[in-house]
Amino acid sequence: MQFNNPKIYHTYKKIEQLADVNANYLCDDGIKITFDTTKQEMQKIHELAIELKPWRKGPFFINELFIDSEWRSFIKWNQIAPYVDLKDKDVADVGCNNGYYLFEMLKQKPRNLIGFDPSELFFTQFSFINHFIKAPIIYELLGVDDLKDYGRKFDVIFCLGVLYHRSDPIKALKSLSQSLKDGGEIILDTLIIENDLEISLTPKTSYAKMNNVYFIPSIAALRAWCFRANLELVEILSIKETTIQEQRKTSWIDTLSLDSFLNTEGNLTIEGYPPPKRGYFKLKRKVKGD
Repeated sequence: MQFNNPKIYHTYKKIEQLADVNANYLCDDGIKITFDTTKQEMQKIHELAIELKPWRKGPFFINELFIDSEWRSFIKWNQIAPYVDLKDKDVADVGCNNGYYLFEMLKQKPRNLIGFDPSELFFTQFSFINHFIKAPIIYELLGVDDLKDYGRKFDVIFCLGVLYHRSDPIKALKSLSQSLKDGGEIILDTLIIENDLEISLTPKTSYAKMNNVYFIPSIAALRAWCFRANLELVEILSIKETTIQEQRKTSWIDTLSLDSFLNTEGNLTIEGYPPPKRGYFKLKRKVKGD
């Protein structure tokens, strides 16, 4: 494995030096991992977890160690899980971060499970957690634009919290579409605005202090984007406001979070835009005869 960041590479090598363990894990409002080990080894694990900050997705429990991530990711997963069946399917999670959702997906026994994310930090966090779980998950340091050239088609593609970070969302949707098998589906989570017209919010500099947010569509605009990408929005799974119960500052990120990015009333972002609202959608690729 080649790294561009020497510091992250150094941490990755430390993970390889951890003692091998026979761990159990379960998903219960977080990923909970238990195994027998020594106090000295747990101290190494704790120090490594701190080196790997910031932890955006989670939480993770490793014996008595609690990695209290910025996002309580089980809340999002619980919105999605009732609508998916992954058993014996080829599944991709595009923009998988540290793999939290991959470990949740594993419970449904997919045939193959592949995560895509170009971040070396997130890959190393995944490698740290998977050192204990030893899950049969492939993690590729690739992004959404690489997916169409990956050489494998998928039954289900998850794209959670990615689309609004793309400066060309239609191109991203086309890449997802081209990576589906016939009859396959995309589970999409994206920020949305409330409007009946085919329009999108285009922040000038930032949205909720995120300077990499380019387009936040209305549902009508998202349908239009899907049409141009040979996709169909077949189901709205849920519409939900993001709250400080789901996303908040913790000692595991060392930066500000949602409560600092809204005005004092909480009814606008500090830039004056509508506060974060997410839509969860099921898409399918159009094929001849549809």
